[in-house]
Amino acid sequence: MASDQTLFHNSLLALYLIGPPTAISLRFLQAPYGKHNRPGWGPTMSVPLAWFLMESPTLWLTLLLFPSGDNSSNYKSLLLISLFLLHYLNRTCLYPIRLLRSGTRRNSATGFPVVVALMAFVFNLLNSYLQTRSVSHYMDYDRDEWFWWRFFGGAVVFVLGMAVNIWSDGVLVKLKMAGGGYKVPTGGWFELVSCPNYLGEIVEWLGWAVMCGSWAGLGFFLYTCANLVPRARANHTWYLNKFGEDYPRDRKAVIPFLY
Repeated sequence: MASDQTLFHNSLLALYLIGPPTAISLRFLQAPYGKHNRPGWGPTMSVPLAWFLMESPTLWLTLLLFPSGDNSSNYKSLLLISLFLLHYLNRTCLYPIRLLRSGTRRNSATGFPVVVALMAFVFNLLNSYLQTRSVSHYMDYDRDEWFWWRFFGGAVVFVLGMAVNIWSDGVLVKLKMAGGGYKVPTGGWFELVSCPNYLGEIVEWLGWAVMCGSWAGLGFFLYTCANLVPRARANHTWYLNKFGEDYPRDRKAVIPFLY
């Protein structure tokens, strides 16, 4: 339908346009949750509940839209969307459960600002629509001679990135469970970068962009970089200021040995 094509193209343009201002704003203004939590951002909510609600469109909207695509029964399309859903099953359901088990509770110090959760919810609506419609409807699998080369190469990158992301989250959650305030994370990828959880997610969506070979997939990867690289830099600076000489000086923010 022409109306859906217009919505898709406008949404895709929006995805590319919001990346630069996101990166610039996060360079000067840190997202006010977690270690950067501060007053002045309005009401807050439970951190696990915030993660569940703001990430939820990646599951329910994807499952709602996917069957309406012309390629919804194509096994290539099904393979791609399964990996997308796999990531967000962890992020939407399993990660909040881990936070609950860690003892994270709603209070004035650790509550998640509702306005930030709302902004993330809106982004996930936009991105879930784009990725789902691209994979299930607008990608041309029949004439894509390089699909399997891209899929297997990208899938390896995606799975490796997801493994780093989940492992890093696990380390951070265990530190929360130990209590006693913030500590210096150590071991594995934390010996190279301050935010291997962000590194893993960036690598995941690089793999996704390779697998899809689409403008939607590339746009998501670029936005992920615009969002997470400045946040990683802010976290790295926070660790350096918090722990001083006790924090490893050769550790980078998010890209091993480089940045």
